[in-house]
Amino acid sequence: MAKICILDAKTLGEDANFEVFNKFGEVVVYDTTSPENVVERIQDCEIVITNKVVLNSSNLQHAPRVKLICVSATGTNNIDLHYTQTRNITVCNVAGYSTRSVVQHTFALLFYLLESLAYYDAYVKSGEYAESSIFTHLDRPFWELYNKTWGIIGLGTIGRSVAGVAREFGCKIIYYSTSGANDNPDYTRVELEELLQTADIVSIHAPLNERTLNLLQYERLQLVQSHAIILNLGRGGIVNEADLARALDEGLIGGAALDVLEREPIDRENPLLKIKHRERLFITPHIAWASREARNTLINEIANNITSYLSGVPRNTVGIGK
Repeated sequence: MAKICILDAKTLGEDANFEVFNKFGEVVVYDTTSPENVVERIQDCEIVITNKVVLNSSNLQHAPRVKLICVSATGTNNIDLHYTQTRNITVCNVAGYSTRSVVQHTFALLFYLLESLAYYDAYVKSGEYAESSIFTHLDRPFWELYNKTWGIIGLGTIGRSVAGVAREFGCKIIYYSTSGANDNPDYTRVELEELLQTADIVSIHAPLNERTLNLLQYERLQLVQSHAIILNLGRGGIVNEADLARALDEGLIGGAALDVLEREPIDRENPLLKIKHRERLFITPHIAWASREARNTLINEIANNITSYLSGVPRNTVGIGK
């Protein structure tokens, strides 16, 4: 039986059920793991499950028994894949488990801003509505999605799913391929500048890499229509946060909603926390992926990866060049 450790179980939620792993052997669960505790916790393990804890040559060299690393996420940037390859350590990730959750959250972010939901909720609960002379309140007009242009940066699995829902609302879909290799006949591919100039909603669903780092900085934010809303559900760092704060305060864009930030948790000195027009910005703490269903699927898929590894036919493996 294998010895298994989960290094950052807290990132999967207090309600996560890890009993599915008991059939594989002894399971040790840690809520969080600091860098100085990694070696001690993995050195006797064959299988290590991690979400964000970094595993590289400096700690893995002291853990000769590690044969399988299961990343409880899609991204594997916290794993030194060069080193694991030299050690013949299998690395598995999980893709696609959170698509529906992220798509749902994309629209939650949009509608919160577009329809000024925080403002209207506060208006009613403050007692002001009870004193109104009319049945409605129109101080924060909003517009419909129908016949508007939705621009998607990164038309991968999630981007395509967002496009499908947006189309049901009657949106025209355009997209920018960050890799330059995505040609989807169902939607109109445009250059980034055209997307920014014409889209009423800009949603980002791209990975962070050398092509997307600081993709939206001040000069490009100046191209965006003044009523448009930017949604970032890709990765922090794609949108320059200082430039976004400036653009929001200058009224260059209608609003922005972010589920991802350059540093997570957010830095107390982040300029986004100091903007004057706070109503134009909505931030959630990287929760788009985390519906109950998505987290349950993630745990079950990790178990499936372990089963496949133990049977001699690993699945969802990642490595250099893959």
